[in-house]
Amino acid sequence: MNEHQRSILLHSASRFSPPPGVKLSYGTAGFRADASLLESTVFRVGILAALRSIQTRSVTGLMITASHNQASDNGVKVADPSGGMLSQHWEPFADALANAADPNTLLQLMDDFAKKENIPLEGAYGGEVLLARDTRPSGIFLVEAAKQGITSIMGVSATDMGVMTTPQLHWMVRSRNNGMEASEHYYYDQLSSSFRCLMEYIPQGNRNNNVNDKLIVDGSDGVGGEKLENLKKMLSDLSIDVRNRGDGVLNEGVGADFVQKEKVVPRGFGPVDVGFRCASLDGDADRLVYFSIQSNSNKIVLVDGDKILSLFALFIKEQLNILTEEEDGKVNKSYQARLGVVQTAYANGASTYYLKQLGLEVVFTPTGVKYLHEKASEYDIGIYFEANGHGTILFSESFLCWLEGRNYELSSTSKGSEQPKAALRLLAVSKLINQAMGDSLSGLLLVEAILKHMGWSMLKWNELYHDLPSKQLKVKVVDRTAVSTANAETVVVRPVGIQDAINAETAKYPQGRCFIRPSGTEDVIRVYAEASSQEAADSLANSVARLVDRFLGFNATE
Repeated sequence: MNEHQRSILLHSASRFSPPPGVKLSYGTAGFRADASLLESTVFRVGILAALRSIQTRSVTGLMITASHNQASDNGVKVADPSGGMLSQHWEPFADALANAADPNTLLQLMDDFAKKENIPLEGAYGGEVLLARDTRPSGIFLVEAAKQGITSIMGVSATDMGVMTTPQLHWMVRSRNNGMEASEHYYYDQLSSSFRCLMEYIPQGNRNNNVNDKLIVDGSDGVGGEKLENLKKMLSDLSIDVRNRGDGVLNEGVGADFVQKEKVVPRGFGPVDVGFRCASLDGDADRLVYFSIQSNSNKIVLVDGDKILSLFALFIKEQLNILTEEEDGKVNKSYQARLGVVQTAYANGASTYYLKQLGLEVVFTPTGVKYLHEKASEYDIGIYFEANGHGTILFSESFLCWLEGRNYELSSTSKGSEQPKAALRLLAVSKLINQAMGDSLSGLLLVEAILKHMGWSMLKWNELYHDLPSKQLKVKVVDRTAVSTANAETVVVRPVGIQDAINAETAKYPQGRCFIRPSGTEDVIRVYAEASSQEAADSLANSVARLVDRFLGFNATE
């Protein structure tokens, strides 16, 4: 880094002093805090996104959002060139950068990291960072801080995409690096045309099966409702009523996180909506859950991410079976696509059992989207979802190449049969679903297309399996690293002896399952328990919380 660059950086950094006494850590959600504390952090993440662009010689992204957090919070995270999350290898550097005490320390960290990673800082590559924000008012001044950080690195430009959902920005980064157009219009066009294709190939007998075609969507008073309003203008096959589009307080009594956790009717919904399919997005539109409203009650019937995953897996498996079946009914073994379903230990045991009964390969990872996404990418088709409604489907390049070829072959040899339709449906799904990350808008359209394809009501979808009752508790500890786990966080390795005690307790309950894990963000140990009845699940969770207290010497709290 030459002296001119150093002076520019020192001058810029001196305008963004970190707040005293605040230490931030980069996790799955990037950095999050009260918006008033974030200006310095966002400036520094701008620098990081610029360096990542130079190192990879690709476009990167920077998103300013706090997703389902309260409106006074905000956050910042980086989209890697793939459209996925920032490489885990860069996370410690992000922490060090954000927490550097002064401009000189900041520059020294950058110099050291650039040397270690062979990042040329002499303007060798004209990098570019796409940046966007959600609808929080604080995003306006934080975007400016991000631009200052990005452009303080010589040769790197900041392209402001305006107000976007988080998945839109990640999709745009992925598209740009794949040589495709990265505009909001093209995003809507790809989603709507893929959805139309799926609707076109619905089996004849199911075209008019749904008694009620109207879908009511809770937009969480965030960016998703506004964007869905734009998208629905391009959808002739679906009637959508968008509520909570930004006229109320973001995430307050609304949104996927609220609906999934509280299991009550969100603001803006009431008795007149009984009988309709309802869906809820979160604040930045990367989570989706469905629900229906119970008569004479503020309670809902929740259809969560596990059920969305099951619906997607069922449909994909059906299309693959059609595609690989010969005319004599035998399976064509010349190409067997590897379909995998990826869950965490928090997935309801009933969903895992159902998926395995379908003959699907189900694997587990530690909690966190980065682990799920990475594992899903190992399959020809990998599907992952968390119960909170975040998830997607990944298609490998080799599978899509085979599918394109198979589609071409079938279009001339098997016209009119189900096989070419199955190929076209799978190709449409690969274009409709956002493969960069979970996207509530693309996910919602895929759910609607599959329900129509199956001729199913939401009630029938929800009857795929019945969730086992569960209970979650937190045990406060001084040091969460006192507990270490293995086997995708389902087995405790340390402290010695506690896993045997948990096993003995769990064995007392029919269909009992229980695990503990350290929180990734606070000094608590999380307890999850399932059993055949709510009373049993509560009792198991409380018993294991007492075990944790006995082994570690702290008190359990709800």
